[in-house]
Amino acid sequence: MNTQITASNPLSGTQANALAGKVAVIFGGTSGIGLAAAIQARAAGAHVIVIGSDRERARQAAEEHGLDWRAADVTQPEAIAAALRDIPKVDHLVLLAGTFVAAKVIEGDVDYMRRAFEERIWASVHTIRALGERLSRDGSITFISGVLADRPNAQGTAILAAASASMEALARGLALELAPIRVNTLSPGHVETPLLHKVLGAARDTVLPAMRAATPTKRLGTAEEAGAATVFLMANGWMNGTTLHIDGGVRLV
Repeated sequence: MNTQITASNPLSGTQANALAGKVAVIFGGTSGIGLAAAIQARAAGAHVIVIGSDRERARQAAEEHGLDWRAADVTQPEAIAAALRDIPKVDHLVLLAGTFVAAKVIEGDVDYMRRAFEERIWASVHTIRALGERLSRDGSITFISGVLADRPNAQGTAILAAASASMEALARGLALELAPIRVNTLSPGHVETPLLHKVLGAARDTVLPAMRAATPTKRLGTAEEAGAATVFLMANGWMNGTTLHIDGGVRLV
């Protein structure tokens, strides 16, 4: 797997300076799409704070890429509040944290399945409430959903698909409730990240080729591509209440 992430500025034209001097907080920003977005936002001039569940990984990622960092379990409201307590202002809040929760409804553990909503819906609610007036009125919030919101399957992902679709609905509602703060959702397809490899485990050598073949572009996405889409949602002041699909067209097949 190619894990190299470059720090090129993904923005151009009038958006090129949109993040200069802004404060961006990225939950789930210590690896994969979140880290790619953090690196690119920093290249665009933002002061970036990444927040991850693993303290040591957060520290290493931050030191390697010139970022600020915090550690917090997003299922714990007190931990979220503590991580954000000393940040006076947040211009762009990005909420990408969440594990791959897979269990069939009939047989799965309910507390485990509930985690899909705790890590997404309720973590977002607690984060927004913790920041309150510190969220810039001319800033943005970016959620993450995923292709499961459009294309659920029979492999124990019904609850995760529901949680993903709920993030898109939450963004649309909050775009009105929190106006003029912009609220959007990134919906990535199959992106080659450490999380994907962890989820697939020993089966990845057989599953990954099938995933590539099933995608119209005949390849998986990269963390850098999905990260650039995240930065676009942060910087483009006319994007609001929208779900941005970056999936190679896989939701169409």
